[in-house]
Amino acid sequence: MKAMLAGFAMIAVVAVGSNLVLNEAGFSSQDQQSGDAVRLDADH
Repeated sequence: MKAMLAGFAMIAVVAVGSNLVLNEAGFSSQDQQSGDAVRLDADH
């Protein structure tokens, strides 16, 4: 039971960590698909 809970916790840590790292690195679909001529609102 402890191993399963530890596995679930690690899945959450990896998911949140990878989301933060990829967003900071500019790998979001918004960053990849938009060019310089596209205005994107930062508020949305």
